[in-house]
Amino acid sequence: MHLTIRQVEVFNAVARLKNYTRAAEELHMSQPAVSMQIKQLESSVGLSLFEQMGKTIYLTDAGKHMYDYGRNITSLLDEADAVFEAMKGVERGRLIISVATTASHFATRLLAEFTKQHVGITISLDITNREALRRQLDNNEPDLVIMGQPPDGVEVEAEAFMKNPLVMIAPAGHTLGGRKDILLADLENESFVVREKGSGTRSAIERFFSRHEIVFNTGIEMTSNEAIKQAVEAGLGLGIVSIHTLELELETKRLQVLDVRDFPIERHWYVIQRKGKRLSPAARAFKQFVLEQAKEFI
Repeated sequence: MHLTIRQVEVFNAVARLKNYTRAAEELHMSQPAVSMQIKQLESSVGLSLFEQMGKTIYLTDAGKHMYDYGRNITSLLDEADAVFEAMKGVERGRLIISVATTASHFATRLLAEFTKQHVGITISLDITNREALRRQLDNNEPDLVIMGQPPDGVEVEAEAFMKNPLVMIAPAGHTLGGRKDILLADLENESFVVREKGSGTRSAIERFFSRHEIVFNTGIEMTSNEAIKQAVEAGLGLGIVSIHTLELELETKRLQVLDVRDFPIERHWYVIQRKGKRLSPAARAFKQFVLEQAKEFI
């Protein structure tokens, strides 16, 4: 069997995305070029790797085996790249970082300072939601991930580097703003602007209210913390967000933090890598930087 690394890369993308067009976009290739690579690989293997039913494509049994081998090949190449980068030293190399949207406000500050100290390192940054981070870790794509609670169902190594308190917010002038020690029971008639299902913040909030046996009324769902803050400011409900996302709004007094009993909800920020992943010198340096200096930039 004769195959090329490019064929393996293209196959892995199509197998993961289950879509030729999206794979082509991700790889910056034309769809006919992607199809040609797959046909050449199937010709080399001597078996069909995909089957199409309607508009959906599926892996054949041979394709499933090929996907396992393909990911192993990619992992070995990444490991080889890490070894060679280690020979070059920490001042060179490429760093692939993925960050939860809720951590983007301080992660960009961290990276800005890190690049000042290591000007020769090229950084690729992806800011995305929790489900995408879990999928990326499962596919062993990023060097490191910065997020809240580590995802279930993926073997990872996670180290907490800072507390991440979730506080309750209200618009300026809200009637609850002047009250002290607000009881959770007093909030049962309030409507909340919340993150979408599957969000780590949403899950933590629901567990908290369930544990305290309090009804949690979700009025509007949003896909980002920025949208939640804007909705709360507009008077569409109360919100619960990380205290680390409120710097500007508290300074300008557009939002206020409510004094609610049993709040804040205590969480942590983690720096995470796939279990067993061999980090490059650049990734090791950034991880150490986060663990030792992150608090200085928040």
